[in-house]
Amino acid sequence: MLGPLGLPGFVLTDSYKLSHATLYPDSQKMVAYGEFRSSFNNDSEDERIVFYGIRYFIDTYLSRQWTEEDVQKSDHFFSTHNAGSTQFPFPKELFLKFVRENNGYFPIKVQALPEGSVIYPHIPAYQITAEAPYASLVTYMETLLTMVWYPSTVATLSRRCRSIIERAFSLSVDDDQSFLLESRLHDFGFRACTSVEQAILGGSAHLINFEGSDTLAACYYAQYQWNGGRPLASSIPATEHSVMTAHLCEKDAILKLIENYGSGVFACVMDSYDYAHALASLLPEVAPHKLEKGGFLVLRPDSGDPIETVLMALRAAEKVFGVYVNQKGFKVIKGCGVIQGDGIGIESLKLILDAVLAAGFSAQNITFGMGGNLLQKLNRDTMSFATKLAFRLDTNGDAHFIAKTPKSDSKKTSLPGQFCVIPDSATNLPHVYLKGKVGEEKDLLKVVYDMGKPLAAPFDDFDTIRKRTKSQWTSFPKSHSGITPDLQNQIDIIKASRA
Repeated sequence: MLGPLGLPGFVLTDSYKLSHATLYPDSQKMVAYGEFRSSFNNDSEDERIVFYGIRYFIDTYLSRQWTEEDVQKSDHFFSTHNAGSTQFPFPKELFLKFVRENNGYFPIKVQALPEGSVIYPHIPAYQITAEAPYASLVTYMETLLTMVWYPSTVATLSRRCRSIIERAFSLSVDDDQSFLLESRLHDFGFRACTSVEQAILGGSAHLINFEGSDTLAACYYAQYQWNGGRPLASSIPATEHSVMTAHLCEKDAILKLIENYGSGVFACVMDSYDYAHALASLLPEVAPHKLEKGGFLVLRPDSGDPIETVLMALRAAEKVFGVYVNQKGFKVIKGCGVIQGDGIGIESLKLILDAVLAAGFSAQNITFGMGGNLLQKLNRDTMSFATKLAFRLDTNGDAHFIAKTPKSDSKKTSLPGQFCVIPDSATNLPHVYLKGKVGEEKDLLKVVYDMGKPLAAPFDDFDTIRKRTKSQWTSFPKSHSGITPDLQNQIDIIKASRA
């Protein structure tokens, strides 16, 4: 039984997949692959994508042993799943065969790009191979593996946000303060998620790009499941509205915050009653206590126009605590900053940073918290991920190159063949080759699951993933076509045959 809900592995797919075992033509081998068909929100100016998340699905679901009990429970379920509460097609004997003969491990091989790879639309992110007698199960786990769209989309969004913040830092932050960039986008999204599992997947994807996070489940997962216990994420003590309103007055709440955490970095929400009053009156009153403790106070507005409220906080903090002008000519507040977590998305983040710099303040004064826009307001169409059948070797040994070529939507044309993804020797950019057309020793598609066989360290640690993403995102161009001439020729042949 797999996962926290104790589901049999056979139901980790779409219903209609059960009928495909008898619908596919008899074959010696079948191959499918997964790709992003578009960039983030179809942005033609920046097509870079961060691939991440397949390890979770391999470790949590695919690498588990399936049992005869799973088969029996699934068989009972499918006995009434068809229309009219009748028997749904269920290849029970085929499933029992691999449970008994393959020690319960699902009989496919999965190759995938290294986690954290920067790729482009139509670069295969993974490849699935199934051979007789299980060739017809090649796309059975498509539903599960396709779910990498989610952590990859979060990782890509988070990285795009980092690019925006990096630009503001390059303009307004001294080089010796550039380390602050790592904490400038904080994950506020745990409660915006639909489940703990979503929080872990999306929250850990964000950690590829930043260390700031309040999504504890993701922080713990990445640190201990991926990184050998080495820390990856951090947060700070902070109030919320319930704390502020539980006291007789806001001043009492702030003083208690300072008393307990004032010697470190700590945050206080300022708009529980009257934001303008809190900045104008309460902040000067508590300032001596904060200065006595010597820590760093982060002011948090949580309502109103984000640009206006951020600038109000910066100006109030400048008046109370003072500023110095850095080497780039921008003001840095002494011992105080602002975090804006209300209404933050990739567009508002840029607008706020532009306004902060225009007002003469350095970008190091402002941190962002992103919740639903980071972990929730995304879907599979954001980067149009899909898994498609690409190759079949029939029982006579004849090869069949397979592709979807809808005339009504050419963007959904899929790739035909078996693939290798080879980095260019000069630029390291990924290119897609037909298998057999180039030496496979440099293939980036590495085996991460092979019918349950033990594999030698198929996944990198999280530190390596972070370095890979940073290096490739920085050095790769914003657009790139990785389709090689031989592969394009094969696509053209198939299209011409259907004209």
